[in-house]
Amino acid sequence: MKESSKVVEICFGSGWMDRTVNPVQAPAFLNGSVFYGCPSAILRWAHPKCRSCFGKRLELTRRRLFAARGARLYLRGDLVAVDRVKKSSIEYETGYLCEGKSENFPHIQTLKNFPKEELSGKVVMVRFDSSILLGEKLDKNSLAVSNALFTVQYLLATAEKVILVSDWKREVSSKLLDSQSVSDILSSLLRRKVVSLKCLSCGVPFKRELLEEADIFLLENLSGFRKEVANCPEFSELLSSEVDVFVNDSFSLSHRVLASTVGISRFSPACVAGFQFEESLRELKRVLNTDKRPYIAIIGGANIHGKAAALKRLVSECDGVVFVGMMSLQIMHALEYSIPSTLLEPRSSDAAVEVIQSARYRKIPIITPKDFWCINDSPGYQIEVIPAHRLGEGWVPVDLGPRSLDEMDSLLSSCKKVIWIGPVKFKSSHSSICTDGASKVAQIVDRLAQRNCEIAIVGNKACSTMIKESRSSASCSVIENASVVWEVLKGRKLPGLLALDRAFPFKIDWTMAYRNPAQPLVVDIGSGTPSSCTFTMY
Repeated sequence: MKESSKVVEICFGSGWMDRTVNPVQAPAFLNGSVFYGCPSAILRWAHPKCRSCFGKRLELTRRRLFAARGARLYLRGDLVAVDRVKKSSIEYETGYLCEGKSENFPHIQTLKNFPKEELSGKVVMVRFDSSILLGEKLDKNSLAVSNALFTVQYLLATAEKVILVSDWKREVSSKLLDSQSVSDILSSLLRRKVVSLKCLSCGVPFKRELLEEADIFLLENLSGFRKEVANCPEFSELLSSEVDVFVNDSFSLSHRVLASTVGISRFSPACVAGFQFEESLRELKRVLNTDKRPYIAIIGGANIHGKAAALKRLVSECDGVVFVGMMSLQIMHALEYSIPSTLLEPRSSDAAVEVIQSARYRKIPIITPKDFWCINDSPGYQIEVIPAHRLGEGWVPVDLGPRSLDEMDSLLSSCKKVIWIGPVKFKSSHSSICTDGASKVAQIVDRLAQRNCEIAIVGNKACSTMIKESRSSASCSVIENASVVWEVLKGRKLPGLLALDRAFPFKIDWTMAYRNPAQPLVVDIGSGTPSSCTFTMY
């Protein structure tokens, strides 16, 4: 096929843009996709004010507007297609999300599949996860740390310049962390000199001349900028100054709308997922998979009112639920146990009743603790195992009792999948007196993992306990940031995920669509209205 530029402009009549496009049923070239090494077209929704001239390479254009609560992608304009014959890709830039068991996650462009030649000579910005690379107890052998470091190392080997950006705690282990301290830490991890840049506080876009000093740079701590949390367009544009490719490697923040994860995508020519982001998304899909049965959920933590929608989702999918921690007390109160008012959460009653009714409708068991390790509020703090029905007699629960753990062990013995989300923790200033409950739960789950039961662990507390007590934690699906999972279980989308470029999971042989791709192609798109159109590809 001769090397030549092809331009196709398609103008649809009014009303067409309001319809939902289903790539599975649409013609092959309308699929949201990425193809390399074959003739193809780049399909973009271009803003009317940003149409590219014929014969020129289409600059990636976005207009994303995210509401304060969640993210919605608003697209207006005409469909413009430009073909790059040598190295081309189809990128699907709509709000379409694949249906089915993929949890409506879009197929995103990843650094792994991004062409290396597209990185050559480019300035790449990496939004890294400070909780991984700047944690108090950094385990260089962990998969998360390895993936996060590999993202940067890979770019150092393929791109011209790398700019790192993130937010971090100002004080870790009694040490003040300024940009210079963090750059020293990263230099030690990467074994490359990381130079600290202070340009965000000045509000002036940095120039490429500043990048001549080194190959890798670190911007200032984003936690010191309110515009970061506000997803300010001006701040997003400032972040993207001189950036050719944006790499998001901070999956733990994908549920939030930030300038450094969402807003920056409006101004970056290409937005892709790093290796750690990709692996975390893969883990999330495994956590939410419900193919194996019986499937039991161990649910801890608090705030049953805010998580009601997610809990009803779990109840609708699981074959049984086990409540531990503060959330169990709210369920027990709805089941007419006598629970002290000091242990009840505001607006918890209605949410607990809804969850119980959903479980009864499906005829699945709801298991709550039968006994607790408790402390008496009298002087001396006597600790004793108290049955659940005696909690109202001045006893404050601090941990799960032995009978509760035995019942849990019995229920889980035949499971093929278990998800443990949330800590086994009670609201008590004396909860540290007896903390064997979480360890015992981890041991129960570990025994299941050794019997080839699929295990999913969600949340920092649950993950740390599982790693400490388990010999099979490496075989478990682990997500330390529970907020991401709770948001997905509530049915909400992940703004940080939606902000990335789309990709297509399959390859298409264009010779199957038409015999000679070099010949003009005329397609009639009829909509049954006078506004239907015909377009020609040259």
